[in-house]
Amino acid sequence: MTVRSRRLAISALLASTIVASASLASIPAFAQSSTAHPDQWPVAASPAAITDARTEAFIGELMAKMSVEEKVGQTIQGDIASMTPKDLEKYPLGSILAGGNSAPGGNDRAPPQAWTDLIDAYRKQSLAARPGHVPIPLLFGIDAVHGHNNIVGATIFPHNIGLGAMRDPALIGRIGQATAEEVAVVGGDWTFGPTVAVPRDDRWGRSYEGYAEDPEVVKSYSGPMTLGLQGTLKSGQPLAAGHIAGSAKHFLADGGTEGGKDQGDAQIPEAELVAIHAQGYPPSIDAGILTVMASFSSWNGQKITGNKSLLTDVLKGRMGFQGFVVSDWNAHGQLAGCTNTSCPQAMNAGLDMYMAPDSWKGLYDSTLVQVKAGEIPMARLDDAVRRILRVKVKAGLFERVAPTVQGRFDRLGAPEHRAIAREAVAKSLVLLKNDGVLPVKPGAKVLVAGAADDIGKASGGWTLTWQGTGNKNSDFPHGQSIWGGIEQAVKAAGGQAELAPDGKFATKPDVAIVVFGEDPYAEFQGDVTNLGYQLGDKADLALLKRLKAQGIPVVSVFLSGRPLWVNPEINASDAFVAAWLPGSEGGGVADVLVAGQDGKPKRDFQGKLGFSWPKRADQGPLNRGQPGYDPQFVYGYGLSYAKPGKVGVLPEDPGKVAAAGSVDRYFVDGRVAAPWRMDFVGAGSVKAIDAGAQENARQATWTGQGMVAIHGPAVDLSRQTTGDMAVRVRYRIDAAPTGPVTLSIGCADDASCAGTIDVTSAVKEAPLNEWRDVKIKLSCFQAAGAKMDHVTAPFVVGASGPFSLSLTEVRLASNEGDAVCPN
Repeated sequence: MTVRSRRLAISALLASTIVASASLASIPAFAQSSTAHPDQWPVAASPAAITDARTEAFIGELMAKMSVEEKVGQTIQGDIASMTPKDLEKYPLGSILAGGNSAPGGNDRAPPQAWTDLIDAYRKQSLAARPGHVPIPLLFGIDAVHGHNNIVGATIFPHNIGLGAMRDPALIGRIGQATAEEVAVVGGDWTFGPTVAVPRDDRWGRSYEGYAEDPEVVKSYSGPMTLGLQGTLKSGQPLAAGHIAGSAKHFLADGGTEGGKDQGDAQIPEAELVAIHAQGYPPSIDAGILTVMASFSSWNGQKITGNKSLLTDVLKGRMGFQGFVVSDWNAHGQLAGCTNTSCPQAMNAGLDMYMAPDSWKGLYDSTLVQVKAGEIPMARLDDAVRRILRVKVKAGLFERVAPTVQGRFDRLGAPEHRAIAREAVAKSLVLLKNDGVLPVKPGAKVLVAGAADDIGKASGGWTLTWQGTGNKNSDFPHGQSIWGGIEQAVKAAGGQAELAPDGKFATKPDVAIVVFGEDPYAEFQGDVTNLGYQLGDKADLALLKRLKAQGIPVVSVFLSGRPLWVNPEINASDAFVAAWLPGSEGGGVADVLVAGQDGKPKRDFQGKLGFSWPKRADQGPLNRGQPGYDPQFVYGYGLSYAKPGKVGVLPEDPGKVAAAGSVDRYFVDGRVAAPWRMDFVGAGSVKAIDAGAQENARQATWTGQGMVAIHGPAVDLSRQTTGDMAVRVRYRIDAAPTGPVTLSIGCADDASCAGTIDVTSAVKEAPLNEWRDVKIKLSCFQAAGAKMDHVTAPFVVGASGPFSLSLTEVRLASNEGDAVCPN
């Protein structure tokens, strides 16, 4: 059977069984303008030290020697996963980044020396002597979101949502300084932070990257974090050793999109844009931030990356920003009339550097043509290049002879950095309820259950991998889990601690501490349709109730990247602590929960909610000052030992919550996740089997030509595809195939929308009766013809003769350097 005919067969068969999906609602009409009026915006100014006479004279002399090819190169940034140092011989790019899943050799656990060697290789090539070449050092950027989270052994600080609960600007500055040093240790020059977003809809998957729903916290933090990362700028001098360039992001209103949709549209008036979403930028600019990242998102229908009134008139004009503006990951390609490899509109709007991770080569070629043709004015190019070189001078790249920090790998996870993180963890905890069970008394027998010994879960997304998945405690050699901290504190107070994830015990404890919450996610993968926690399978609630039924006081430690509706879990707990995503220093939790021998803990609760806590799962935007504001716990709420409070029985009605469909979980834990179905079409059948648990697997058996398909209503997987996600399959070959075997992603609309991959050789080579895992990149299916913006069948296996295959899991997963394209 040909690939073409197989595609036709897949589409035709699925068309007959697919569940009809509801038509998409039209985008709401709005009359707001997307043109900013600078006189309505706050005034700011980059320090004079950025544009001191010595720096500007040096840049002028340098630019006089540069060719137009070299100038264009300065405005483009590639990713280490898509280019090598040798590419710089022909393409004089100005910057390199290591994106969320990019690492030396594709190894997310690469040692620090491998990072240093790779960065130095790019830097050396950029400075290599060549005829007619003006040597200009590269600027190496990386996402140090909560510490230098890309490196095994680095200090992992709490995510911003926890830091916002501290209300401690001075500590924020110390965190920034420690982060900068750990980035500089491996040779990095630039981090894409601080994030000064103001998340207004907690369904947004990046809510945990924001400090608070109210700009007052963001405004108080952006300056200190900038100074922590960069230090105080001095005229004629580069950044001090151990400091790196920062990037305030994402300009603008990334936290204000409709429905909390990542990369969506903020449909708001200009007054709200200014009052809510712009407040974090003036303090950062005044403190000397060297770069600003433009947002993926839109304002009233226009992409920010192409909005000249915001980038040029407001940011560079009214706010006096003298550094450079960089785009987000291929964001320029989303502008009307643009592609990833061609977008003069963005530079003409005020963008100075394109983040073009995998599109850099085509973008360089087209931008060069556009400059020579006058489509991009030379004056605009020169302004962009001057700004970029200005940052490179201030970052000390031209004076980087014998760095005093790079190579000092003992500074990764340094004791004083871990102490700062531990302090931040303790100060970030918010006590929602305490019926007298906390602090844990000295000499107590303590059962610790749930995910207490999982540092990866406590760290969340943007930890070693982009989505933060696949991490083990061994990946945090300097870290301590929440269990480790509690065990240490309980024993020091003369008590006993027992770890039992399932909550089972031999001797009845005096108290149980249960750690549970969200699994790691990042960006769009974290977008949700409602704020309910485990609305379907209430496994964690069942554990709490089982312990309570045995007469054991229960303390819940909740891990999450946003406030969630957990009223049933709070009711089933004697104490409930919002711990957010605390990172690698679990001892900070114990410092507050467990009393010492004197009966007092090391610290009292200090955290106050930076995000209003929902009363129902169907509450979307829930922010202080909005009409109809009705939270369960108000913004600023937080109990303490010094100021206790009584929380009664909370209502357990989740509100009007529709069954949430899954775009990334297809077959998990023995069930096909809604709204998906699994069917066999053709000669054969599919049945439930046991694979270590009752009916937790499906076995498909072919007797002739046929296919097993997971299908349902149309979903858009285009963002997951550009985000380098993969289909993860856990499978077992029970009977070898007698003919070709294919794997497809498709749709029911027409025969041309399926992407089919021949996996015959891989299946035939797999040993029989052995469970195996494979990740296949979504981009493989796209390259094979799949239309990823309209997928109704995310998983189809086809065969033309006798064959047997068993499955225990089919879902999307992050490519952590382990995803492939068969053949």
